[in-house]
Amino acid sequence: MTADEAPSTDAFDSAGESSDGHRDFWADDVADEIEARDPEEPIVIKGGVSPSGVAHLGNFNEIIRGYFVAEVLRERGHEVRQVFTSDDKDPLRKLPRKLADEDGNIVGLGEVDAGALGRNLGKPYTSIPDPFGEEESYAAHFAALLKADADRLDIPVEMISNTEMYADGDFDPVVEHVLDNIDTAREVLSKYQSKVDEDYVPFNPVCEECGKITETISSVDVDAGTVDYVCTDMTVGDNTIDGCGHEGTATFREGKLPWRFEWPGQWQVLGVDFEPFGKDHAEGSWPSGDDIARNVLGIEPPVPMVYEWFTLNGKALSSSAGNIVTVSEMLELLEPEVLRYFFALNPRKARDLDLTRLDQLVDDFDRFERAYFGEVDDENLTRFAKRAYPFVVDEVREDCIRLPYTFAAVLGMTDDEELREQMAKNEGFFDDDTPEDVVEEALARVERARNWAEKMDNQYNYRLQVDLPEFDFDPAVEAALDELADFVEENHDGEAIQGEIYETARRNDIEMGDFFAAGYRLFFDATQGPRLGEFLGELEQDFVVTRLRREA
Repeated sequence: MTADEAPSTDAFDSAGESSDGHRDFWADDVADEIEARDPEEPIVIKGGVSPSGVAHLGNFNEIIRGYFVAEVLRERGHEVRQVFTSDDKDPLRKLPRKLADEDGNIVGLGEVDAGALGRNLGKPYTSIPDPFGEEESYAAHFAALLKADADRLDIPVEMISNTEMYADGDFDPVVEHVLDNIDTAREVLSKYQSKVDEDYVPFNPVCEECGKITETISSVDVDAGTVDYVCTDMTVGDNTIDGCGHEGTATFREGKLPWRFEWPGQWQVLGVDFEPFGKDHAEGSWPSGDDIARNVLGIEPPVPMVYEWFTLNGKALSSSAGNIVTVSEMLELLEPEVLRYFFALNPRKARDLDLTRLDQLVDDFDRFERAYFGEVDDENLTRFAKRAYPFVVDEVREDCIRLPYTFAAVLGMTDDEELREQMAKNEGFFDDDTPEDVVEEALARVERARNWAEKMDNQYNYRLQVDLPEFDFDPAVEAALDELADFVEENHDGEAIQGEIYETARRNDIEMGDFFAAGYRLFFDATQGPRLGEFLGELEQDFVVTRLRREA
């Protein structure tokens, strides 16, 4: 974490609050706003998404941002209900290029029954079969992925289906009110959407003949709770989804509100007190939702919080471009607490999640953790850590040992667990008195760092050979290797060993590349690898000496 990500240094008082009213952790500011409204309990925190593609890390923003606020409110003694709505009565407007299977792994359309999607354009997501054949619908598959992600991070969130809310009649009063005050609804909506004329009706029935959403209403009977409709074509960008031409009648439960009305409708139905959302909604959706809530539905909108998007590897998250990563994929590379830390940082600050430099994020988390225990000389970071750290970890434990991520990647070059532990001991992370469970927990980072090395194919993506590989060196190289073994046996560190490799090659008149290649052959059975001397300095000394002397 850098200084600009920490709270302002402006004159914090003894209560941990700055002179301008901002607390050390942004979730406290939001909780203050919610409490100022004196809400009824349980306090309802909501997020939501349309199940249109891969449930990726960006979709998880609203769940985890809401979680931190929920936890702060619970700490203050409030009862909190955190919900997440799937806008699953929306129509599928185009085919996604990528999907995620039941384990969260990203796959292409060629790996699933893509026809199940292509044949159902224009239909609600809950009416479309799951292309993986696991859940009752495409929408249920998507919702199950998000719920699984929340469970992986121990976030207690209640998943709610819009389709079910319509079917249960929860939206009936909202739809009735909007259509009973249709002139007001049109007037308010016209400020945010073009083509709102005297014939516009803010309701979209599902055609009983073909199952597609249609937008053409011929008449409304509010008392009967029905609309008459014609199933017409739907324009999506440059494409057209054909309607079937059927003329029919639908109840308020057999259709849906347009999204600009549906969002504030959810606030009313669920009694929402707080909802975070991305900056794209702040520029269009929120102003219209706020206006419709106040001037059409007659309710107060929830406390809002706009969060900045984060980029992935320097580019915008994009399902269509394939620039996405899922929570399950991230948890193969990071501990859950590191991922929570990423989202605990200031949500109003744009940041990049660069997978190639994931070690920097882990290093920042480790420093954040040490700051909580008063081991970092950085007032801003320490104040932030003192407040936020307990919400990031499952349990506050001072005996936790964190191996540096890149060192863990080095340990991941061998599958020999005893050698891994010995190497960590050599570097002073453990000793003979370190509890076994603490050692085991610390070494759990090794597999994640190994996964990162393989995924990025970086300088740590090599495998240490436990058994002596086959080799064929000339006498000069063998003599030089013996000299290097003698030097290592004198207890020099990795930097000194790296320098000695060069000196040994020069003394024996050996090409530098040939000498390094010999070392890589002995330790990796390859012609290249990481910085050899520094790596050898982290290995168990007897193992290195024996290997340099070519002894089995």
